[in-house]
Amino acid sequence: MTDTPTDDLKPSYRGDVTVELVKHTASDADVLFAARVSTKGEQSLEELDKDPERSKGLINYLMRDRHGSPFEHNSMTFFISAPIFVFREFMRHRVGWSYNEESGRYRELQPVFYVPDESRKLVQEGRPGQYRFVEGTQAQQELVGRVMEDSYRQSYEAYQEMLAAGVAREVARAVLPVGLFSSMYATCNARSLMHFLGLRTQHELAKVPSFPQREIEMVGERMETEWARLMPLTHAAFNANGRVAP
Repeated sequence: MTDTPTDDLKPSYRGDVTVELVKHTASDADVLFAARVSTKGEQSLEELDKDPERSKGLINYLMRDRHGSPFEHNSMTFFISAPIFVFREFMRHRVGWSYNEESGRYRELQPVFYVPDESRKLVQEGRPGQYRFVEGTQAQQELVGRVMEDSYRQSYEAYQEMLAAGVAREVARAVLPVGLFSSMYATCNARSLMHFLGLRTQHELAKVPSFPQREIEMVGERMETEWARLMPLTHAAFNANGRVAP
């Protein structure tokens, strides 16, 4: 079978990421429902709303004393579009996560590439474990944009040339860089998401400091916004207890 490439595809460049909550079964009531079976047996969900302050206290207790399993009885599925290098780091999170990513074997990959915008700090100072990032100069910003775009254009032209010659997609894709955008569905529960956020976001309330790469932190921040809306008591307890997953 010969792959026929799409004609006249021009590379486009992004400095952001896409995160969309596409479906969920997640609420603070899920945590309470799971936790109270330990002491009260089976309960209806309607009973959980009778004493809001007590419910808030129970969630905080579970978080503080690291009783983690009640935070697993929920589910959130996100659609994420980000550079491939973000996904390779993301997929190191294996417990409590499920992934399905678009395949370069079965579809022609689109020429959307990552170029950092002006908010992205470009210069690393210090040694590993004790380094920080600082703003780049205008010349450095221009250099990054020009060199990345030139490289992306060249690699995508090579990809298209091989497809036009009948080379299989799974072979031709080898020339494409990790700055290419991919997309995936990622499904998790609140406990696994908290562990992800503890490592992949930097936050003033965190007891344990983390120094994530900015691009995966951008994904984490958007996921956290959606989660906080769904489970506000759990999110508040997470922050109040140092952003450590139970």
